[in-house]
Amino acid sequence: MWLRIIHWSNAVAVVILIMSGWRIYNATRFLHLYIPGTNTRLFPNEWTLGGWLGGAIQWHFAAMWILMANAVLYLVLFLITKRSKQFLPVTPQGLWDDIRAFVNGRLSHADLRQYNAIQKLAYLFALADMIVLIASGLVLWKSVQFGWLRVLLGGYETARYIHFLAMTGLCAFIIVHVVMALLVPKTIKAMLWGR
Repeated sequence: MWLRIIHWSNAVAVVILIMSGWRIYNATRFLHLYIPGTNTRLFPNEWTLGGWLGGAIQWHFAAMWILMANAVLYLVLFLITKRSKQFLPVTPQGLWDDIRAFVNGRLSHADLRQYNAIQKLAYLFALADMIVLIASGLVLWKSVQFGWLRVLLGGYETARYIHFLAMTGLCAFIIVHVVMALLVPKTIKAMLWGR
């Protein structure tokens, strides 16, 4: 139950963070080739949340606290329950075997409680990516207060690019995650009803 609650509240928080973040990037002309007299956007306004920069920042900060609370709770429960054993170890041989099975169309999803090496690696990537997102987000939010972290990440502007790339990585993970869940519908049932 705790895993399902964290999963679905994270899903809502991450969607809000992505959509409000896109509005923030649009407003700050991040990664834009600015052409005078044009109103170019990195993301279509229909895909963004907040209506304007201030509104997007408010949505972003509200969802940030949900994600932060979930991250702390998940980490504690991850360490004190047996859930950590589902993700480790990931061996090169196990990964190679599962990649071959995937390419040949024989990768099994029979046991929902035991992840294959590709799934383990994908979920470990998502966890690491979330840590990078949170760390770079802290630099963007409170650059002076987290000066040591700003220096560690290479400065404020570098933290913006790191945050953007980590968000892009998370979006890619979400796309693959949703497609795989749709291909194996019993995983969706398990995350909805616990069966």
